[in-house]
Amino acid sequence: MPDALKPQLDIAAELLALLTDTTTEPRPDPQLSALMLAVTADLPVLLWGEPGIGKTAALSQLAADLELPLTTVIASVHEPSDFSGLPIVGDDPAEQGVPMAPPDWAVRLVRTGRGLLFLDELSTAPPAVQAALLRLVLERRVGTLRLPPAVRIVAAANPRSSAADGWELSPPLANRFVHLQWTYEHDVVVRGLGGTWPRTALPRLDRTRLPDAVSLARRAVCAFLSARPGLVHRMPTDEARRGGPWPSPRSWDMALRLIAFATAAGTSRDVLSMLVRGTVGDGPGLELLASLDRLDLPDPEELLADPTGAALPERGDLRQAVLDAVVAAVRKRPEKARWDAAWALLDRASQTGPPDLVVVPATTLATLRRDDWTVPAAIDRLAGVVNLSHRADEAAARVGAAAGAGR
Repeated sequence: MPDALKPQLDIAAELLALLTDTTTEPRPDPQLSALMLAVTADLPVLLWGEPGIGKTAALSQLAADLELPLTTVIASVHEPSDFSGLPIVGDDPAEQGVPMAPPDWAVRLVRTGRGLLFLDELSTAPPAVQAALLRLVLERRVGTLRLPPAVRIVAAANPRSSAADGWELSPPLANRFVHLQWTYEHDVVVRGLGGTWPRTALPRLDRTRLPDAVSLARRAVCAFLSARPGLVHRMPTDEARRGGPWPSPRSWDMALRLIAFATAAGTSRDVLSMLVRGTVGDGPGLELLASLDRLDLPDPEELLADPTGAALPERGDLRQAVLDAVVAAVRKRPEKARWDAAWALLDRASQTGPPDLVVVPATTLATLRRDDWTVPAAIDRLAGVVNLSHRADEAAARVGAAAGAGR
C-alpha cells in the first residue's frame, strides 16, 4: 500500500518503533551495580530521586538483566487492605474465621514463582498504607500468602519536596530498606538519547571466597560495634532523617550481609560505600568502612620484626594508621631493638611515600627514647623532614595571626 494511503496511526507506530530501537554498551555504573548487588543479596531497596531521572527505566533494565518478570504496584493508589489482605467471608465465619485474601498481583507472583516487585511512589503513600507495607517488605507476606524466595522487592520514592502530596517515610518502614540516592550523569543521558544506553554486568560471586567473605563481614561489624556500642541502635530525632537510613540491629545485619556479598563479588569501594551508607547512614557507614580498611592492615609486631622488608599500604590514611600503630606498639613495650626497628620503618616510609606522613609518629617516637639508648642513623635522615614540617606549621601560624590582626 502506498504511504499516502496508510492510516496515520500505522505510520506513527513505525516512527515510534524506530525511536525505541536502541542499543546498549558495557559501561561501569556504581549506582546500578549497588542496586544489582543489593537485589542479589535479597534485600529490599529504596531508590530516592527526583521525578523523571530514570528510576523506573533502571528497574526495567534490572528486571531484564535478571530475567525476572516485573510487577509494578503504585503504593499511593492502593488501600491498606490491598497489602494486608482483603477480608473474605466464608460459609461459617464463626468456625472458620474470615481469611484475608491476597490481591491479584501477589497471586500472579506466587504462580510464577519468581519476579521483581516494584513499589513505586512510596513517599506519596499515606501512613496507613505504609503501615500495611511493613509485613510485605520484611516478611514477604500479603494477607495469608507468602511470596516465593525468588521474588525481589525494590521501591522508588521522590523527596517530600518534589512528591505530589508527599509524606515522610515512617521509621519502621524506612529501617527495612537499603536506601540508594538515584542521580543521573549528563554524558550517559546524552549518549542514551542518541540511541546507546549503558549496560552494567551482574555481580559474579566467587564460590571460593564465600567462607572468607562471611568471616570478614562478621569480624568487621562485630569489632566495630564492640568499639562503638552507642551505634547499635540510634534512631534520629529529626523526622526527615528518620525516613532514611539509620543504625539498628536490623540495619547492621543488612550491612553485614552486603559486606559479605560485596567481598565475594570483588565489588569496588565506591559501590560498597553506597550500600553501607544506605543501610546504617552516612556517619556510622563511613566509620564502619574505615574500620573495615584497618582489618587488613599489617600487624605492627610483624612490621617491627622485619622493618626493611615490610609492605606498607599505598593509601595515605592507611599508611598513617599503620605507622601510628607501630609507635603505639613500641610505647606499650619499649625496648631498644623495637625502638630502632620503628625508626627503620619510618625511614623506609619516608622514602617510599609522602614524607609528611612520618612527622607525627616520628615526633612521638622520639619522646620514647631512654637515656642509655644510642641515636640510630635513621633519626638524622628524618630530622630534616620533621624540622621542615615544624617550620611550615610556624609559617602558617604567623600568616594566620597576621590575617587576624588585619581584620
